[in-house]
Amino acid sequence: MGRRARNKQDAPLPLELESKIEGKVTKKLHDRLKHEAQRSRKQKRAASQQKPKPIKANGKRKVNAVEPKKAKKIKAQESDESDEEMAPVDGAPEDGWDNAPIVSDSDDAMESMSDFDSSDAQDEGDAQEESDAESGSGEDEQVTQMPLSLLESDSDADEDEDEDANSDSGGMESYDEFATDSDEEPTTFRDMEKKSQRLDKERAEDEEMAALEMAGAGAVVEGEREVFQLPTDEQVAAEEETPLDLTQVQMRIQEIIRVLNNFSELREDGRSRSDYMVQLQRDMCFYYGYNEYLMEKLLQLFTVNEAVEFFEANEVGRPVTIRTNTLKTRRRDLAQALINRGVNLDPIGKWTKVGLTIFDAPVPVGATPEYMAGHYMIQAASSFLPVIALAPQENERVLDMSAAPGGKTTYCAALMKNTGLVVANDANRERQKALVANIHRLGVANAIVCNYDGREFPKIMGGFDRVLLDAPCSGTGVISKDASVKTNKGPEDFAMLTNLQKELLLSAIDSVSADSSTGGVIVYSTCSVTVDENEAVVNYALAKRPNICLVDTGLAFGRSGFTSFRGRSFHSSLSLTRRFYPHIHNMDGFFVAKFKKTSNKIQTGENEFTVPTGSGVKLKQKKKKRHH
Repeated sequence: MGRRARNKQDAPLPLELESKIEGKVTKKLHDRLKHEAQRSRKQKRAASQQKPKPIKANGKRKVNAVEPKKAKKIKAQESDESDEEMAPVDGAPEDGWDNAPIVSDSDDAMESMSDFDSSDAQDEGDAQEESDAESGSGEDEQVTQMPLSLLESDSDADEDEDEDANSDSGGMESYDEFATDSDEEPTTFRDMEKKSQRLDKERAEDEEMAALEMAGAGAVVEGEREVFQLPTDEQVAAEEETPLDLTQVQMRIQEIIRVLNNFSELREDGRSRSDYMVQLQRDMCFYYGYNEYLMEKLLQLFTVNEAVEFFEANEVGRPVTIRTNTLKTRRRDLAQALINRGVNLDPIGKWTKVGLTIFDAPVPVGATPEYMAGHYMIQAASSFLPVIALAPQENERVLDMSAAPGGKTTYCAALMKNTGLVVANDANRERQKALVANIHRLGVANAIVCNYDGREFPKIMGGFDRVLLDAPCSGTGVISKDASVKTNKGPEDFAMLTNLQKELLLSAIDSVSADSSTGGVIVYSTCSVTVDENEAVVNYALAKRPNICLVDTGLAFGRSGFTSFRGRSFHSSLSLTRRFYPHIHNMDGFFVAKFKKTSNKIQTGENEFTVPTGSGVKLKQKKKKRHH
């Protein structure tokens, strides 16, 4: 607010009295004031030009016709003319904010209103300014033959005019606050709440309309999907000759799953659930590349929705994980060394204190100086689990029946702190090369390597405190690493593998001494998710060896094993076993079971079997005499 407006105007009224003010300044009065101010300014400029006095050629003053000058600091002294009272206009209120000075005999007061709207004043036309603009001089006005003293005073007057124009502009904006123009929203405090409520109401209506539109669109889509029908036999035969596009097959899989999830309402008349399952199995075999036998076996394990998640997880590789070799370093030091080499890593989880997940590495993880020095082992996170369940102690005798390539063997040695004895056996001589290399690289000093068939082991060596059997399996839990499993596993393979697993597990049980003060533990694990290779084998061992029992694995996560499956009932203690899936735990599919041997003797009916744990198995059996 300029000094003239500050001296002539009264203080603003309180907000509660604003609505009572009458006689507001109208736009017509506003235009009248502007025209009178412009006319007064022209008269003053003409009077100043009647006093000719030569000045320098470069004594020109430029005025911005578009944007008003920025207000400068006003001088402390004021002229007597600026203190003259201005006469009020007829119809204006006598008090309040609207009692602003609008007419004055003072030239300065008129000048203060002249710059309220410089664009309107320019439209009225100053002949001198228009001629200067057309000549391309770029100057809005040029003063000639003006005394230097008048030039300085006129400059100060112009500054006062600009400031008063800004001040008066602010005053007129205060009039607009009380205007009732329908194009502008009121900004008084009493109307702000109403405006906010109106906006909230509009927003709520928009959200409601959007929800209705989405519901309508969903109903339309749902109505279109309800007409889904299974392909006929002729269409299936035609698809065998000319397969469909993968996108079409995927859409049909989703439709079938949607129907199966709400079968009673969405099923096609005359179609059974088995019809949809047959078509779903056929489409999934084509889409994911499995053979029909393995697809059927895997679909029996999960619901249709979870089965899709399992198959999708098998199409993506698992994270690269390493295990810290505590015989040579600590995980913190190893992590820092790899981070310094630009490796992006993180601990696997709270369930292990030695595992690290590698997200990104500028160099091969298997070629760093730390790897060559044996500070870590590249090992899948799922293969940590059997050793954690086994929990070998110092100065114990441990047998690893299928040891290659040495990840679990060296982990056992690290937990035992290179004390006791670890027997690393593997039936494949070619794989033993990697086993021996890793044992030397990681600095294991308490291991011996042998090459025997695991089924013969009780006859060769026995009396172990703990035995770890990571049995050969179909590999249905590591399909992401070996995609050939999808097509090369059939009924014969599963029959052979399950028979081998049962024999190896019985041999592992017989190789453990129940008299061990700290052990007597057997851990059975596979990298398979099928029931035939896991729960069925464990249930068989419990039936054949009543001197063992299942105990808790000590693993805080994982799904419990099946106690019943598709009409087959297993021992109730199988709930202590643990299953791990790639789509749930982000690791290879795995199964872990932990046994505790309670006795070295087995007695059944009339016959008594003694299974010694030392070398040279002797089987004592009371035989009935044959009568010839």
